[in-house]
Amino acid sequence: MSSSEIKLRGRSLILVGLGSSLLIAGFLSPLASKNPDGLDRVAQDQKFEEKAAKDNQVAAKQLPFATIFEEYSFRGAPEAIATPLAGLLGTMATFGLAWGLGKILVKGNPSQNLDLNEITKIEPSNSSHSPSQDDQNP
Repeated sequence: MSSSEIKLRGRSLILVGLGSSLLIAGFLSPLASKNPDGLDRVAQDQKFEEKAAKDNQVAAKQLPFATIFEEYSFRGAPEAIATPLAGLLGTMATFGLAWGLGKILVKGNPSQNLDLNEITKIEPSNSSHSPSQDDQNP
């Protein structure tokens, strides 16, 4: 398999993965349960939800995306598309961060990186193994 075929397969895999993630985020996120998630449920059960909400209001407003997102939805969008839109934007942001970190962390010339063919190549052994006396005697 040539280097260009490997690159094409890698790009295809990335595009299929990203496309699948975007479909799931866009179409399945509205079907998510409206019940509280684990941490919210514990806060309700232990009766400290209001105190936690008061304490976190100041900190939550200082987060970079606090003006854009509210809980699991996109602020200011109609309710029908707020959650899918937040899922799509979150998926794209996560992909962008992962892609960027990958580009930063994988340094050097791409031709110096290991090739898939070299990783999976198994060289035949030229040495012939002749049984020793230890192998013959149990």
